Amino acid sequence: MDWQVSRLADIGEARGGIPPFRASPVVARPSQCEHQWLRATFPVTVAGAAALGPDCGAGLAHSLFICLHRHQFRVNVPERWTLSSAKDCRMDERAARHNAKMKTIKSARDEMMKAKTEEKGLIIVHTGAGKGKSSSGFGMVMRCIAHGMPCAVVQFIKGNWETGEKMLLQAHFPEACRFFVSGEGFTWETQDRARDVAAAANGWRIAREQILDPAIRFVLLDEINIALRYDYLDLQEVLDFLLTRKPPMTHVCLTGRNARPELIAAADLVTEMTLVKHPFRNGVKAQMGVEF
Repeated sequence: MDWQVSRLADIGEARGGIPPFRASPVVARPSQCEHQWLRATFPVTVAGAAALGPDCGAGLAHSLFICLHRHQFRVNVPERWTLSSAKDCRMDERAARHNAKMKTIKSARDEMMKAKTEEKGLIIVHTGAGKGKSSSGFGMVMRCIAHGMPCAVVQFIKGNWETGEKMLLQAHFPEACRFFVSGEGFTWETQDRARDVAAAANGWRIAREQILDPAIRFVLLDEINIALRYDYLDLQEVLDFLLTRKPPMTHVCLTGRNARPELIAAADLVTEMTLVKHPFRNGVKAQMGVEF
């Protein structure tokens, strides 16, 4: 039975001598760290063996460890082979493995991206019970402004609520982003279906104009999913317009919970915000800067 030596983690803990070894019926080649220790301890012998070929060098390295263990030879380990040096070596090996793995991933990613050449205006849906639907839509608005892409926002439900995004866009980016408010407030506030339907219809009229305007590259239809859910707007009319009349390079983002299945099927990009925790359930009201 041959002996397999311990890894450098054990070597580093044995200052000034050969570390304890563990028995194993499996003969394995020494690791990179073990080779480094051998080269430092037996520079002439290991270098000479390596010159005969990698297999010879590896075999001799392993045999050296076996002999040292069986005959209980003691050698002086160079000072740099301390525990910290062992950790450094293990970190080097880990970094090398990580580098190789990332190269493989990058190669596969580059190959995949070669086929991703199409550009088009997207139909985007943000839905779900969790927070972040409108916030994400306004994040896209800010990105478009930064890229010099004119935008338009049509709010269907929130009415004249003074939100941070509305104040910011109207005060600092009035030329880059047109802002329209068609809703008169949350549906439980208006309590008048006829008024809600009329407001939604007006908002959809404005939305169509902005989407068809060749100067506009991105249109955010904030909370339109609520209007569609309560049938304030005709779903099929909205779908037909988006699928057949929307300019090919114009992005349209529709937000609001309970997006209709037909809209989800027609969209290019759909994200569902999942509610995990919300402070409102613990009696905390909507916080400025977080929710408006």
